[in-house]
Amino acid sequence: MLSYILKRIFSLLPVMFVVSVVIFLVVYLIPGGPATAMLGLEASPQQIAELNAQLGFDRPFLVQYADWLTGVFRGDWGQSYFLDMPVLQAIGEYFIPTLSLAVLAQVVALVFAIPMGMLAAYKRGTAVDLATVSISLLGTAIPGFLLSMFFMLFFGVHLQWLPVAGYEPLSRGLWEHLRYLILPALSLGVVQAAYITRMTRSALLDVLYKNYIRTARAKGLRESAVLFGQALKNAAPTILTVVGQSFGSLVTGTIVTETIFNIPGLGMLTMSSINQRDVFVIQGVVLFVTVIYVLVNLAVDILYGLVDPRLQLGRQ
Repeated sequence: MLSYILKRIFSLLPVMFVVSVVIFLVVYLIPGGPATAMLGLEASPQQIAELNAQLGFDRPFLVQYADWLTGVFRGDWGQSYFLDMPVLQAIGEYFIPTLSLAVLAQVVALVFAIPMGMLAAYKRGTAVDLATVSISLLGTAIPGFLLSMFFMLFFGVHLQWLPVAGYEPLSRGLWEHLRYLILPALSLGVVQAAYITRMTRSALLDVLYKNYIRTARAKGLRESAVLFGQALKNAAPTILTVVGQSFGSLVTGTIVTETIFNIPGLGMLTMSSINQRDVFVIQGVVLFVTVIYVLVNLAVDILYGLVDPRLQLGRQ
């Protein structure tokens, strides 16, 4: 297992190198820069050029990239010109709301998706199956921002059960923290639940008609034991992969939802950094979320090897 993990880690290094080059190149080619944002539109080209020279942005691309990459390995991801703090510190502060939102949205997705997917597979071809598939397709088709607006209007404005926007840290209390995250988590979780439901149904359908399931039923096992002990267990690797991909997309793709609900997470940090041309923050956030996504997929690969008996036998 250790050699397998090390191989997976080393195989990701070239990917991360290519990602770092692309990130730096894209930000490097964006028109304008920190100097333009800091000095304003009334600044003369000479003033902008002088400030760019002071900041080091007039140097060749390869020199700037080498300095930035060296700093990344040293733990120095640069300094935010507008937040007046190190980039890593800014990412650490803004990542906590994003992580809380992603975890809660994933819980919401699993609570709905796994039972619905199992029920649809077990009741294949019935009205229950048709209704479940239709609901999941509808959840996939509805844009996330539209769903967010609906939840805000219905639960926040009409019923006034939950706040429509804002954020409270966990230090203010668990319920106060969750109150501000329930609506955005619902809007994200419903979309993810639709995808996980369809994949859970598909994975279970591949298993429920296998010979060993028929054998288990012929031996007189209770249907619940067959469904949970045999079918779900053997479909778990596929479901686990889908859940890992879902969580990775939740961590890295909450920009629109965080903006709508005014949550100070990585999404809002990215948007404000783009507007202000805070290049080191842009590069740092994109690199950070890429690393998180890669690590989540690595964790899924490792868990996949642990729960799939066929891979365990192959390693033996």
